[in-house]
Amino acid sequence: MDEQEALDLAADWADISQGLRKDLGQQLHSQWIKPIQLGGICKDTGTLDLYLPTEFAANWVTDRFADRLSLAWKIARPDVRQVRISVLPGRRALPGLRLGGDDRGRRAANDGASGSQPGDALGLGMAELGTLGQASIGLDPSLTFQSFVTGAANVLASNAAQRMAATETPQFAPLYLKAATGQGKTHLLHAIGHAYLVAHPRARIFYCSAERFMVEFVQALRQNQTIEFKARLRGFDLLLVDDIQFIIGKASAQEELLYTIDALLAEGKRLVFAADRAPQALDGVEQRLLSRLSMGLVADIQPADIELRRAILEHRLARFSPTHVPADVVEFLARTINRNVRELVGGLNKLIAYAQLTGQAVSLQLAEEQLTDILSANRRRITIDEIQRTVCQFYRVDRTEMASKRRARAVVRPRQVAMYLAKVLTPRSYPEIGRKFGGRDHSTVIHAVRLIEDLRARDADMDGDVRSLLRQLES
Repeated sequence: MDEQEALDLAADWADISQGLRKDLGQQLHSQWIKPIQLGGICKDTGTLDLYLPTEFAANWVTDRFADRLSLAWKIARPDVRQVRISVLPGRRALPGLRLGGDDRGRRAANDGASGSQPGDALGLGMAELGTLGQASIGLDPSLTFQSFVTGAANVLASNAAQRMAATETPQFAPLYLKAATGQGKTHLLHAIGHAYLVAHPRARIFYCSAERFMVEFVQALRQNQTIEFKARLRGFDLLLVDDIQFIIGKASAQEELLYTIDALLAEGKRLVFAADRAPQALDGVEQRLLSRLSMGLVADIQPADIELRRAILEHRLARFSPTHVPADVVEFLARTINRNVRELVGGLNKLIAYAQLTGQAVSLQLAEEQLTDILSANRRRITIDEIQRTVCQFYRVDRTEMASKRRARAVVRPRQVAMYLAKVLTPRSYPEIGRKFGGRDHSTVIHAVRLIEDLRARDADMDGDVRSLLRQLES
């Protein structure tokens, strides 16, 4: 395939992919369509090759989207007569069903982990489970109840998780932890596993993601090892399955999970599932499985409020002495990084690492400079009207002065500050900002922005005023 043809294919794929993202939604597109890599077109047969990184992904996309992809390509390029979806050449096949060893996977969503994170662990044989340590079964040693910070947003889930790990039989089964990304549900899964092993040292624990469960089950089917797979799975005392929202797809895998839940519950075993949505909101999951998932306790973990975010930062800082983090920096991070706990802890880690590696002191200015991406992602949409109102309250001027023609210094400086903040905190252009300030020309706004930038660099009082306004507007 020559360079021009490759460029044309890439351009067509960009358009097709964008259309599929609108049709399927961001989540399905990111998980299944975005990883697709383009191959070439066979001139003789009109076959276009599309590659995915794993056999499981290739089969899933073939089952669900082959017709849609084929139609889209035929519309975009008349020379494409059929689409062939397969595994990217040179990729290693996933290992078969393992009777020993462990898996290392994705980083857990938690509020206190550091370093590399264990992931899935389907592969422990029965004889090994009672003698191997916690890390052997995929549990991160740092994700315990002791390192989980509890507040009003997560107290129900935390208490329910501790009951599930206790010696006495829990009153509800299964436990279903529901939380958005990065709020601590994976942390609680690991914590349950650790605490259960303390109470039951010879316990057999199974921890994995739903997607890994499906991959292993499909491999067992192909290798005629389903009997061994079922025997191992139903021999566990505690079943921990993360990201259950990804159990979509193969009906046979869903059915096996359903039978496993029934078998373990009948024997008094303990089951915990985690997902980013309620059971009833899961897509592509059989109704019988949904009813099993929701028959016990569904415990929500709400987004961390300001008090919990402060507590998490203070808990985390105890691990970083002798590094000093001023109280105003902690407050700034707690108020500004509010989307999820993972980003909050990640921001603190990045700030402290930068300070230690460069020898600089942690300060509010350093936080604003080094955490630009995280702060921007967490910054809520601020309007020019809100900026004008806040600036007028701060400088004690009437709101009408923002659009007036008065040129008194007591009025002009607040107006210029408001223009500067409008440019910094909103995506509006200079002409759009000018129109919101009494129809002023864009050159007036540019002058105001440059002037305030210069004053911030030379005048500590002005810099302090702007920082104070930024904190008010972003909190």
